[in-house]
Amino acid sequence: MPEAILEDPILNALPFMVLLLPLLGFVVLALFGDAIRREGRSFGACVLACVTVIVSFGLAAWSVVRLWRLLPGHDGLRFAQPTLGRGLADGLSWIDVGGLRIPFSLLLDPLSAVMILVVTGVGAIIHVYSLGYMAHDEDRVRYFSYMNLFTFFMLLLVLGGNLPLVFVGWEGVGLCSYLLIGFWYRKKSATDAGMKAFVVNRVGDAGLILGMVLAFHAFGSLDLVDIASNAGSLAPEALGQVGVVTLVCLLLFLGACGKSAQIPLHVWLPDAMEGPTPVSALIHAATMVTAGVYMVARLAPLYSRSATALAVVAIVGVVTALMAATIALVQTDVKKVLAYSTISQLGYMFLACGVGAFGVAVFHLFTHAFFKALLFLGSGSVIHALGGEQDMRRMGGLRTRIPWTFWTFVVGTAAIAGIPPLAGFFSKDEILEGTLLAGERGLFAIGLLTALLTSFYMARLLFLTFFGRFRGDHETEHHIHESPWSMLAPLAVLAVGAAVTGFVEIPAIVAPAFRFPHVEALHVAWLPYAATLVAVAGIAAAGYLYLLYTDLPGRIAASLRPLERLLQARYGFDEAYGWLVRHVVVGGSQSLLWKGADVALIDGAVNGAGTLTLAVARMVRTAQTGFVRGYVLVILGGAVAVLGYLLWRP
Repeated sequence: MPEAILEDPILNALPFMVLLLPLLGFVVLALFGDAIRREGRSFGACVLACVTVIVSFGLAAWSVVRLWRLLPGHDGLRFAQPTLGRGLADGLSWIDVGGLRIPFSLLLDPLSAVMILVVTGVGAIIHVYSLGYMAHDEDRVRYFSYMNLFTFFMLLLVLGGNLPLVFVGWEGVGLCSYLLIGFWYRKKSATDAGMKAFVVNRVGDAGLILGMVLAFHAFGSLDLVDIASNAGSLAPEALGQVGVVTLVCLLLFLGACGKSAQIPLHVWLPDAMEGPTPVSALIHAATMVTAGVYMVARLAPLYSRSATALAVVAIVGVVTALMAATIALVQTDVKKVLAYSTISQLGYMFLACGVGAFGVAVFHLFTHAFFKALLFLGSGSVIHALGGEQDMRRMGGLRTRIPWTFWTFVVGTAAIAGIPPLAGFFSKDEILEGTLLAGERGLFAIGLLTALLTSFYMARLLFLTFFGRFRGDHETEHHIHESPWSMLAPLAVLAVGAAVTGFVEIPAIVAPAFRFPHVEALHVAWLPYAATLVAVAGIAAAGYLYLLYTDLPGRIAASLRPLERLLQARYGFDEAYGWLVRHVVVGGSQSLLWKGADVALIDGAVNGAGTLTLAVARMVRTAQTGFVRGYVLVILGGAVAVLGYLLWRP
């Protein structure tokens, strides 16, 4: 570690400033929000929330540039050193119990540098968009305070230098997700969705906690740098071998499945669309749901020591990607399509991690943040134009009515479909390439099929929303209008990001954080052409069905009714969990815990003691007559018996 970095007070202070600015915005809005609303200055408070995140982004960019300049041996935007010394934080002891000392330490390295730029950059854009989207909501001050708090916790998650600090950010974003999903708390479906997200994530968090405990027991440290640095000295565990490294990785991956909505803990994310659309863009597309991918990538040296853990990550990722893509084919709610698309793309990222292409996974995380945020905000602009309508069956013909929204949505759709030279083409192509070069031809085939489905359902969304005739009612059609510039400008910025971010060499930039030397991949010459052909084929198929022969999808669905019902039921996961909760959790609690343990065992023991005491009392009550002469006679008889015994004993 260069001394220039360790002794640079500005570079050591910048991450703390990046972290604390959004927290400051939350504190101000939380303490004075009611007074601000009463005085009619809500807009100024919302601008303050936006400014804190914008300034945080500026400081994040400054810290990254300063780190780059101080690191020796850089080539372009390639970081040569894996970590920033945490000198300022090392003196802040957070937990000091016995032999366990955990400082409040922040970690700035190539990986966290990319993440803080995504969190603050995309977050700032979405904050600005929210000024227009939430302009008429009476609780917008509360909304922006939650958004600021979320940004703080997400930054803490990616900057935390040890697992306990990461866990605080992890739980914090979970709390904010609950608050923002259920923001419109008078709407029962919103509160139910928030509770569902909260409960499902707690299942994953149990695995994360157990993984942290086992990691400390096995490695003697919870510091991320120490774990990554010492992972190379651990004995590798072969496929099928379940040792301590594999157990730690699998337990941590369970937490990642909860946060990043991978099977079987994916069911909360589609319902989370009940929150405001900017919430969907920020939390459930660009930042929070990528936390699981970030954690697995952060511990790449540890996961690389377990072939079993990598295999599980890859299989769960590719199955989730395919499953979510098939469900998206039959969704009619514009935000639900994007929700299942998010689950599918997160599966792509885990597939990359599972085949050892951790840098490529972060690359797709980076590009996905732009084009998926663009698509969600674009859907919000459509919903705004239609007065709240979200069903694509009651849309159509909007491309001439809201042209700015349409063209930016086209860019996002082409990017996620993998059309060159947009961002999604590069990152998705590298995932497929990494899978193929790892020798996983089966996973590659599933990934390529998922790419075909992705381009199909996204083109279906585009055509049903913007092409053909308008299928809504006359009242809605009369009020169709383009969104204000506070919403359109963020769409334009994100469209530019979705177009150009594929040219940023993210795998090379983040490679030092994984303790792996960056090696240029051997390119499969035919793969870009095949991937492009697949993307074009999916779009062409959607155009054939939803532009040329619009009655054909209905006939196909009728002929494949069992499959359609399976997809509409989302493979029965929600029904299965509902049955499990009703019959196993609730029913088991009533029959086993309540009637068996509580009533029969505990209450039985207490009541049995009372019954026994009463029976004994009834047996001896005949001796308690209440007559003094009787008691004297008993005493006299006892005295005679004792005296006789003493006189006649041998």
